[in-house]
Amino acid sequence: MKVALYARVSTESQDPEVQLAALRAHVANRGWQVVEEFVDRGFSGAKERRPALDRLVRAAWAGQFHAVLVWRFDRFARSVKHLVSALDTFRNINVAFISLQEQLDTSSPIGQAMFTIIGAMAQLERDIIRARVTAGLERARARGQRLGRPRVQVDLEAIRQLRLDGHSLGAIARRVHCSRATLRRRLRVAVGGHASDEGRLFVEEGPDKNPELGNDVRVAAPDTGATTFNPPTGPAATL
Repeated sequence: MKVALYARVSTESQDPEVQLAALRAHVANRGWQVVEEFVDRGFSGAKERRPALDRLVRAAWAGQFHAVLVWRFDRFARSVKHLVSALDTFRNINVAFISLQEQLDTSSPIGQAMFTIIGAMAQLERDIIRARVTAGLERARARGQRLGRPRVQVDLEAIRQLRLDGHSLGAIARRVHCSRATLRRRLRVAVGGHASDEGRLFVEEGPDKNPELGNDVRVAAPDTGATTFNPPTGPAATL
């Protein structure tokens, strides 16, 4: 059987040969063939993207070997979520995962059972993290903290002038360092929009209502919720 060896050390001063020697001996005892040794030096196991690990995954997808052999779980991944994701990928492409210290081989029935248990632990980890995040958000709201990104401050008078000068919304957004969506919302408010009960903005249409900006707005009827688009008119309405 063709196998790939993977080893990782957290610092450059550490020697991966301690891991590789044990892996080579195991391969020799089984009569397997080593296709390539993938070694990451100076990378934390918490990082999901590592040069050698990325090359190993690409080689696995290319069908260059039938199994991945590691010295221990934490040499491959520190996160249960990352480990389960990698094992699931290997299983989908019929590549076995073998951990020497934990005596886990996903190609065996016991290995498959262990994979199921590890998957359940990963789900538990995700649920605990989600519960902690939710509790933290609720506490922040109770203390009156504003959540989300900071509100972008824009100069509406400067925006009006840029629009009158014929600049497109994209160019103005880049000039004032905000997104097109934020710019459109501020322009709706600037020309007389008001918030409905549902929190949506309704702007009176027609060049006579907003002659500076033209009729470049989306108009939603409060009673039906239908949305229509009136094409831009006038030299200042070029997008």
